[in-house]
Amino acid sequence: MSKIKDIKFDIKFKFHFWFWTIYFILNFLRWGAYFNDYGYSFNSNLIEFSIHIPLVYLNLFYLVPRYVLKGKYITYVALLLVSLFVVYLLKTGLTYSLISNNIWPEANREYKSFEINHIIAVCIGELYVLAMASSIYLTLIWLKERERNRVLREEQFKIKLKYLKNQIQPHFFFNTLNNLYALSLEKSDKVPDVILKLSGLMEYVLYGIEKENYALLIHEINYIQNYIEIEKLRFENAEVNITINSNVDNVKVPPLLLITLLENAFKHGGYNNKNLSIRINFKIINDNILDFVIINNFMQSENTKSTNGIGLTNTRKRLKLIFKNNYTLEQKIKFNYYIVNLQIPLQK
Repeated sequence: MSKIKDIKFDIKFKFHFWFWTIYFILNFLRWGAYFNDYGYSFNSNLIEFSIHIPLVYLNLFYLVPRYVLKGKYITYVALLLVSLFVVYLLKTGLTYSLISNNIWPEANREYKSFEINHIIAVCIGELYVLAMASSIYLTLIWLKERERNRVLREEQFKIKLKYLKNQIQPHFFFNTLNNLYALSLEKSDKVPDVILKLSGLMEYVLYGIEKENYALLIHEINYIQNYIEIEKLRFENAEVNITINSNVDNVKVPPLLLITLLENAFKHGGYNNKNLSIRINFKIINDNILDFVIINNFMQSENTKSTNGIGLTNTRKRLKLIFKNNYTLEQKIKFNYYIVNLQIPLQK
């Protein structure tokens, strides 16, 4: 969560300073060249910017938060008009007192205070500065807030993904411990082998993938093979064949994603958990898609039995989080076989 703390909802003072400094210099040079009078341009801009800056910040930090964001639009417009009137009085008075008796030297004729054209010109000028400065500031704030929201979404995604992965791990070990318990009741000589293989699986889960979003597929296949060896100690008649039709040395997949599908095959396969037959196939399609197929036999009476336990439900949620809609997970029954086909994009 440290990334979120680094994103602050403000803009440093130096950026405000440099914005107004550069804007002042450009305006000073522009009107000085236009009237060929840099002295007047400097003095007039000095007066104008001493008014522009307070008005902009009054609008950004007081009027907008207190009235616009609360839906009090009429009050906001009324206060803005009052502010513009005060600005007009200040600009006109300071210009007359410090620069020239002509309060609007830029015009073609001499204007007096409170003439409608002069009022409109001053107000439009202030609204222009107000709109430009506010637009730049609010755009920067929007970009910062968007980045903050992106980081929040990313952190929420990681937390949810980790939660789902952590749910799957206890689910798997719970099943394995049940198998171990059944063997211990029989006082089977296989118990030490099961414990040894189980410790290897736990080592992979705890230290091999704990901090990784992706794991090498070859490591996942080794994990699956160890799991199969544990299950075959319990199901003596289980026949499991793994076929790898492509080079998978550098392929990466989300960890513990495939094991749930194999768990379901052991759980629901065979006839009264005997004569279990499972076929597993790995294939790379077009060098960018992993095609994983698992087929197991099962009893016809289990056609209507739900196989969507916590493991498979979490697998679907993980797939949705990681790949959005860029994956396929299909389940179908053909004769006395249950077929699951998963296709996901490759990570190399």
